[in-house]
Amino acid sequence: MKEIPISLLLKNMVDENNYSDDIWKNCLDEKGKRYKRKDINNSLKKLIVLGFIKKNKISSTDISYNKLHYNNSDDYLGFVTNLIFENESKIKKSLKGLEFKKIFVDISKDLNSYKLKKHSKMDYETLLDSYSNLSEIISSILLVKKTSKNEKFTKQLTNYYNEIKDTLEHTKQKIIAERKSSEIIIIERSFSGRIPNEGFLKL
Repeated sequence: MKEIPISLLLKNMVDENNYSDDIWKNCLDEKGKRYKRKDINNSLKKLIVLGFIKKNKISSTDISYNKLHYNNSDDYLGFVTNLIFENESKIKKSLKGLEFKKIFVDISKDLNSYKLKKHSKMDYETLLDSYSNLSEIISSILLVKKTSKNEKFTKQLTNYYNEIKDTLEHTKQKIIAERKSSEIIIIERSFSGRIPNEGFLKL
């Protein structure tokens, strides 16, 4: 999966009234090419979730974005704490819902084709989404940590990083426990590639 640097998106934004079309025009990849519009739009949604920007909706056709600035480090830490708690809670609920349940049906011999079982679909998709969210929280935490000289702040960010890493590893181990080899392979494929590089978002 392709990625986009968070810093690239933020660099191509002023403090207020940023429009997705302008950001799309100005954000170029390492080859000097524009990203797809849908990738920029999805990345902006992720930046909102991660607390970097907020959306201003004046009308259905007039939407802009403002950068978010925190008054102090505790405000940001409180925001991240809530974000982690929200996604960890969803993962715990999803894992409980999937316990002892079959996830896939109609699996092909090469394991490239399958369907999600009706009663497992919602929990499994929520699990994957929350796993991705936590992975991108890690990415943003590492970026913020790089730009801060506040030792107490960076120490807490490191604690968050370690907590999320443990949650991600536990999630993978828990979901594959006591499953058939075919299901394990599909699950591992679903999780692979969801962790972005430091300071990046998955497209």
